[in-house]
Amino acid sequence: MIRLGYVLRDAFVSMRRNVLVVTGAMIAVFISLFLAFLAVVGNEVVRINTLLWQEGEQVIVFLYDSDEGISVQDHTVLLGEVQGWPEVEAARYVDQAEAYQEFLVLFEDSPSILEVADQSDVPASIRIKLSDLDAYRDVEIRLDGNPAVRRVVTPGEVIERLSSVTNALNVTAIVLVGVLGLAAVVLISNTIRLAIYARRDEVAVMRLVGASNWFIRIPFLTEGVLEGLVGAGLGVGTVVLLFNFVAGNVEVGIITLAVDNVFFVRWGSAFLLFGAFAGLLGSSLGLRRFLKT
Repeated sequence: MIRLGYVLRDAFVSMRRNVLVVTGAMIAVFISLFLAFLAVVGNEVVRINTLLWQEGEQVIVFLYDSDEGISVQDHTVLLGEVQGWPEVEAARYVDQAEAYQEFLVLFEDSPSILEVADQSDVPASIRIKLSDLDAYRDVEIRLDGNPAVRRVVTPGEVIERLSSVTNALNVTAIVLVGVLGLAAVVLISNTIRLAIYARRDEVAVMRLVGASNWFIRIPFLTEGVLEGLVGAGLGVGTVVLLFNFVAGNVEVGIITLAVDNVFFVRWGSAFLLFGAFAGLLGSSLGLRRFLKT
């Protein structure tokens, strides 16, 4: 029976002896899984925001008021037109008073903004729920040039940008995961080979006294798994810290960065297992040349 303490101690001693090569292998695992995990998180952000926008009011039409020669009656006429469009599932009118109350809630933590703004600074609007999210461009075209319309805000362009960035990131991540993942396996394999070569006399003595191949093999396999786990842990941890920093400190407009912790736990665990597998594969390849089953 091989003791766990012996296995871990032997693995750490071997890693310390080849620290530069071990570090290179960990960095390769880190970079490849960092990019892959970042792409997975980006996909989740796009998915969550798409669902939210599909369920809510996707188009906000800010309107001119009486100061610009547009009356409430003009607003009512436009609302009636919008409600009759086939692309629109529902539409409602938000007057200046209601919009100002929303403004107070949104900026309750920014007293400096509230001090310089009053109700007249917040325009009335029409909030539109689309029957199909992809129809936002048709609605924009219909509203273009209407004298009552100040500005139209839709999430469609944001979704398209997010999707484009995510798709590009996915392709990049897949390519780099393949290339750098292979590099990590090769580096870990070379690390194990160096470790065995450095301890070749010790290994020879162990075989002479009757130690089985698995008794010799397990510490080296453990070393490879540890290298893969550390690299994967750094990749996953960096993405989580970066995401939390952006979500808590960077203004991202209408994009929602509310990803459930269960998502990070589930996918983070999967990436850790993948890193461990890469380390196990690399160490197994490194051992094949020296130990025969």
